[in-house]
Amino acid sequence: MPDNYRDAKNVIVNWPKSYLEAIRRGEEVVSEPVRLVYERECGWMDSPPDDPGWHYHFDAQKGLRPIQFIERFCKQSKGKLGAPLKLELFQKAKIQLVFGWLDENGMRRIREVVDERGRKCGKSTETAAVELYCLIADDEGGAEVYCCANKKDQAAIIFKEACNMVSQSPALRAVLKKRRNDIWFNQTLSSLSALAADSSTMDGLNTSFFSLDEWHEARTSEVYDVMFQSQYARRQPLAWLITTSGFVREGFYDDHHGLALSVATWLDGYHDYTMLALIYRLDSREEWTDPDAWAKANPGLGSIKDRQKLAESVERAKRDETFRPTVMTKDFNMPENSNAAWLSYADALNEKVVPMSYLEHSYAIGGCDLSATTDLTCATLLIRKPGDENFYVLQKYFIPEEKLNATESVAPGKREAPYRRWAELGWLTICPGARVDFHAVTEWFAEMVRKHDIRPLWICYDAALSGYWVPEMVDYGFEMERIRQGPFTWSYPMKDMGGALREHRVVYQLNPILLWCLTNTAKKSTNKDGIESIQPVKCSSNRRIDGTVSLLNAWVGYSNHTEEYMSYLR
Repeated sequence: MPDNYRDAKNVIVNWPKSYLEAIRRGEEVVSEPVRLVYERECGWMDSPPDDPGWHYHFDAQKGLRPIQFIERFCKQSKGKLGAPLKLELFQKAKIQLVFGWLDENGMRRIREVVDERGRKCGKSTETAAVELYCLIADDEGGAEVYCCANKKDQAAIIFKEACNMVSQSPALRAVLKKRRNDIWFNQTLSSLSALAADSSTMDGLNTSFFSLDEWHEARTSEVYDVMFQSQYARRQPLAWLITTSGFVREGFYDDHHGLALSVATWLDGYHDYTMLALIYRLDSREEWTDPDAWAKANPGLGSIKDRQKLAESVERAKRDETFRPTVMTKDFNMPENSNAAWLSYADALNEKVVPMSYLEHSYAIGGCDLSATTDLTCATLLIRKPGDENFYVLQKYFIPEEKLNATESVAPGKREAPYRRWAELGWLTICPGARVDFHAVTEWFAEMVRKHDIRPLWICYDAALSGYWVPEMVDYGFEMERIRQGPFTWSYPMKDMGGALREHRVVYQLNPILLWCLTNTAKKSTNKDGIESIQPVKCSSNRRIDGTVSLLNAWVGYSNHTEEYMSYLR
């Protein structure tokens, strides 16, 4: 084995750990979701999770095979033609993870890779090389390898790259045959070809590996669904999704990106050992003018991607606002629409949990988002304690059983959220039938008083959907305060709440539903007379923000009554 695959002690290099060490030293700059993935994956190598669903081990040598194959047999088809293809550290780490994690039968753990990174960062070249490995050396008889995309010309890009690599490699030319529509490996009766949504047919496939390129353009999940389902008969199928961000909203990208981000950050209910989600992007939109942050969205910056050309694009975007969305989307992987993301995952996450006894015998300010009776509802208590700069949040969510059943009737990858799991953990109440039982909301507030002596001085609500609920709450002795929903009311409290969240002074007992809602929240901004007004909106149609709105309504109450409320702290 070549020396560059072993360390000084003649041990096979563990590229994921090498990459993580470089991240920790600051030599590799990555997004927070990518850092979390490598911290978790490398941690599992030494200390497997205590989970009955875990039955995997990491085999560094098995994970090294595709790296060796690529660097030995795949040749450059652009620039210095025929030169060996040398992988970057981030690429070796990714590939060794994908092919090195095995179950007790020696089959791969990871069945889907979601890789989002800036343009011109080597996605197509890397994918073509991996496809050639899966065609020839993946121990899969009759392998069917497909380069997929929404359109034929896009699908042809990676296929042509694979063909060109073969043409530059004497070793690959000796065993592969380029036919009219595919590359054929006769020894195992395997083929590699291109497919797209506008192909004549995608039926009858028995796919072992497929790549899906630039899937941000897809308005529906049709191609992904067909290809994923075509893998059911394979022993260790692999889906390889690569893309930048894009401009198509409320489509497949928003849905699947949201799922992948939830897996990457390991939100409760999204623990999926079969997906490797690598989301290279800026952690906040403000970082686009900071050269030190550019590598977060552009791995290989300076080696694969030209740093000077990126700097020139940024300078142009500063001058030309019509060009700026292209740079933000294609170079920095920030989805473009009229609404800017409000919080990064790192800002939203607060892992601090305090004993319930600390919060008992307190006065609070309540908030409620009584969404449509057939949807998610959230009740909130916002608590301050004497001499404590933190804000403490208790929440309870409610959902109709019919709504829950409807969300569970779709494919797992398209489900809105793991509501049943959250209900089992006590964060969510499932109301029988087709409607939220608003009396259950009343009872939660009453129980917090009876059981924990947490008494809301005001409960702030949107009257639009309150129905009979407000009179019932008044009958229970609660003081109700109507909150006008909109930027005029919300702007200052939302800015204040956002600052407290970023400073990690909002302790919400690691409520997974609120964390989900916070990361689903975008900020819609308007600017009149030089004053920015903001309000919360959804990042995409199937991502809920009810918890954010409920908390924000309580925060409006806090802003309206700060001095009086603070005098009641105990």
